[in-house]
Amino acid sequence: MNKNNIGKLMHSWASDLFPIARSITGSGVRETLSYLQKLIPGLDIRSVPSGTKAFDWTVPDEWHVKDAYVMDSTGVKVIDFKINNLHLVGYSASIDIFVELDELDDHLHSLPEQPTAIPYITSYYEDRWGFCLSHEQRVKLKSGTYHVVIDADKEPGVLNYAELILPGRSKEEVFLSTYICHPSMANNELSGPVVTAALAKWLVSLKDREYTYRVIFIPETIGSIVYLSMNYKHLKKYVIAGFNITCVGDDRCYSYLPSRDGETLSDKVALHILGNIDHNFKRYTWLDRGSDERQYCSPGIDLPIATIMRSKYAEYPEYHTSLDDLNLVTDSGLNGGFLAIQDAIKVIENNFYYECEVLCEPQLGKRGLYPTLSTKNSNNLVNVLTGVISYCDGKKTALEIAEILGISFFEVNEVIQTLVEQGLVKRAE
Repeated sequence: MNKNNIGKLMHSWASDLFPIARSITGSGVRETLSYLQKLIPGLDIRSVPSGTKAFDWTVPDEWHVKDAYVMDSTGVKVIDFKINNLHLVGYSASIDIFVELDELDDHLHSLPEQPTAIPYITSYYEDRWGFCLSHEQRVKLKSGTYHVVIDADKEPGVLNYAELILPGRSKEEVFLSTYICHPSMANNELSGPVVTAALAKWLVSLKDREYTYRVIFIPETIGSIVYLSMNYKHLKKYVIAGFNITCVGDDRCYSYLPSRDGETLSDKVALHILGNIDHNFKRYTWLDRGSDERQYCSPGIDLPIATIMRSKYAEYPEYHTSLDDLNLVTDSGLNGGFLAIQDAIKVIENNFYYECEVLCEPQLGKRGLYPTLSTKNSNNLVNVLTGVISYCDGKKTALEIAEILGISFFEVNEVIQTLVEQGLVKRAE
């Protein structure tokens, strides 16, 4: 994939997926996963039956919506799920009644502070019904009788997720997770899956992977809990790093949310990469958590999962509303999110210990590595070269050396590869 057009390509995928009415179960999830399966060779779609126990949780029944609307006394649908799937409260119960405005109003949700936005509201585990609408639309509703129809059902079915496992030289794993359970929202929902899909396609194309990669597309919260309930012993044994991928599509900022531990390889890599992309990136704490990192880093699970984002969930004004659309998410925003996580993976793939093969400082001049003309720039090059050599003691990784020298991992790694070619350093066992 050409890095110059990957943002445009990801945006086109998001545009295709945007209209699908997704929830934590049901046909919208399957339609989304089927689309992603066409993009990613080897993506395996799995099913877990309703009623399955997963730690303290139970896989819910499937929710299917055929239609949902509120019609006024003149026969006009003043709220229509088919026009915008955010209009219906997620997992609403089926209903067909006539109500007065006062009663209807108890089941309506809007945002007075964002009068043009339709909010996103769910009720997964409590049986109720409701509709969402812009506050501008809500205040225009007139007294009278309204026909409320929700043609939906909840019945035993399955929870779907998808998994891709790409073997590497090592059985140690890098874990990438994103979610596919929200309806038509772009940054909070679709930026994660499309960036993850692009990363998966890139990983598939690599001919020589150091680590094994496990990439999953799941419903948020219940999906990660179910997946962990089936795989946590394996994951605890083999996962060395990983990222929860969400909210990576706008142009406003970069941000980072740590693992609960805060000192894992994932944390160190994320901080290094973001520090080199934007010194002003936003750094959150574990107390700001809110996505599937809650499950991956929970006590007893303790996976090394951090999060690299653009504007963080719950921190940007369009979050969980209809304003989180394909104008907020841009080609360049997606491209930036993709490249940041791709760089993080590249660091993990190449972050080894190195040791010198000669005692004392090697003679660089006879190997053509020492500048013959002394200038300010040549002095900087020598300082980097000799600095890298001085820390190749078999006890520090390339990332640790980069942090000590205050330069990019990729600059350090390039120097190391030159030194390896010259027989001056080698990868430590």
